[in-house]
Amino acid sequence: MKKNILFVLATSAAMAFYGCGSKNTETAETSEAAVEEASEEEKRPSPLEVKEGSIGAKSIKVQYGSPAVKGRTLWGDLVPYNVVWRTGANEATFIDVPQDITVEGKPLAAGKYSLFTIPKETGKWTVILNSDWNLEHGHFQYDEKNDVLRVEVTPVWEETTTERLSIDIESPGLVIRWDKLKLPITIQ
Repeated sequence: MKKNILFVLATSAAMAFYGCGSKNTETAETSEAAVEEASEEEKRPSPLEVKEGSIGAKSIKVQYGSPAVKGRTLWGDLVPYNVVWRTGANEATFIDVPQDITVEGKPLAAGKYSLFTIPKETGKWTVILNSDWNLEHGHFQYDEKNDVLRVEVTPVWEETTTERLSIDIESPGLVIRWDKLKLPITIQ
């Protein structure tokens, strides 16, 4: 009888020991996957940017891929005129607004929206907010029927160059900068 009890205790101890060992292996594998994912993120030519802030009492979050100029001709070449541009790189840029806002004086309900623009050689650019915000391939999946809001915005051409695309939450709302472009989008 003592041998049976010792056998059961030994077997239980062994199972507990090896069971714990496999959990540690899973934790190590999970940690390796997290490190690998983080290093993948670091390898992106256009790093993922997430910015959060407030415009007045309204909070806003924007997420986008931030490409670099790298000596390239952007406007009318890399980013063609009169064609929908994902306003960033990789997946679609999106904004998240937890409350109703106005964009260039037009109402926009609380929610998440992808952000697109249509650059023009002269005159105002079209800024588009689209209800399909989680697009893996940006403008390749864009569908105009999901547009929630389109507004016209006047670009400002500056002397200084911004190497990496930035979308900042500042007065008058969202300000897109890349190369010599400054595109201020008024949000209230």
